[in-house]
Amino acid sequence: MTQRVHNFNAGPAALPLPVLEEVQRDLLALPGVGMSILELSHRSSTFLAMMEEAEANLRRLLRVPEGWHVLFLPGGATLQFAMVPMSFLAAGESADYLVTGTWSAKAVKEVARLGKTARVAFDGKPESYVRAPVTGEVDVNPHAAYVHYTANETIHGVEYGEPPAVGSVPLICDASSNFLSRPFEVGRHALVYAGAQKNVGPAGVTIVLLREELLSKVPDGLPSMLDYRVQVDEKSNHNTPPVFAIYVVLLVTRWLLGQGGLAEIEARNREKAELVYRAIDGSGGFYRGHAQPESRSRMNVAFRLPDEETEKRFLAEAGKAGLAGLKGHRSVGGIRASLYNAVPKAAAEALAGFMEDFRRRAG
Repeated sequence: MTQRVHNFNAGPAALPLPVLEEVQRDLLALPGVGMSILELSHRSSTFLAMMEEAEANLRRLLRVPEGWHVLFLPGGATLQFAMVPMSFLAAGESADYLVTGTWSAKAVKEVARLGKTARVAFDGKPESYVRAPVTGEVDVNPHAAYVHYTANETIHGVEYGEPPAVGSVPLICDASSNFLSRPFEVGRHALVYAGAQKNVGPAGVTIVLLREELLSKVPDGLPSMLDYRVQVDEKSNHNTPPVFAIYVVLLVTRWLLGQGGLAEIEARNREKAELVYRAIDGSGGFYRGHAQPESRSRMNVAFRLPDEETEKRFLAEAGKAGLAGLKGHRSVGGIRASLYNAVPKAAAEALAGFMEDFRRRAG
């Protein structure tokens, strides 16, 4: 198949078509370089300039304050589940975690694997992970080493409207699945990390933003690859970084700036999500959204149909209609439409139209 389908995969996910076209055009030989990005040395002046521009673009898009570092690291967000407590959770200390879905629950478990102490300051599991906490509901220990939260839960489709209020306790955010999808208050945090494969690039690189003063808490004796101080000193080039992935991040950040920045992207994402949620809400209960309305994700719309057999039929017919990647996560089932930045409005319109047509025929 050479014709592109509407891609609703949760990650790796859709990339902007102009970015893919540029990668394709220049894959054999970068202009002025004479070799592929896949062959380029990570120590070359060409690649170092790419990484510097990618960092500058991220700083511009997010309005990163002075005194913050930007890193490009391997290992995905899952490695950050370990690096954060290894670095900032000393013996005798405890950290607070806000658990709103599968990924924040995995982050807590990783702390326990390290023999360190984490306390769940909000637990959405008893309600089946349908919402983020409301103001005043988070039970923060004022002496916690930090508070960790996941800005958007891809599996359950739960998203924070704004960062949780935690007082003076350092706030750490896993922003993987809504990173660069809207304006974001970096300065309210101490550290932000995001796997690139949702909104920023291909799998293989994780972007980390952290305050300079946080580095003083990193203990000695960590493996060099897991030491934020080493990564800062070596400018994300301690070993061979994921060169191709960082190159695509550069192209995506250029694309985002060319689209008008994050305020414009947020408006588009809101419009796309509203199209699909309108199809759910107007179905008379045929489609049942997972998240409560006030916590609905604009990135991942999770919903169910009357029964599993109808869901299987929905997925089969959607695939034939060119709507790909709609199967819900294996842990929860159902349907999930991921509407990341690069998913065009036409894809959301096509999905909403298919949903209405399927409901009329199957309902």
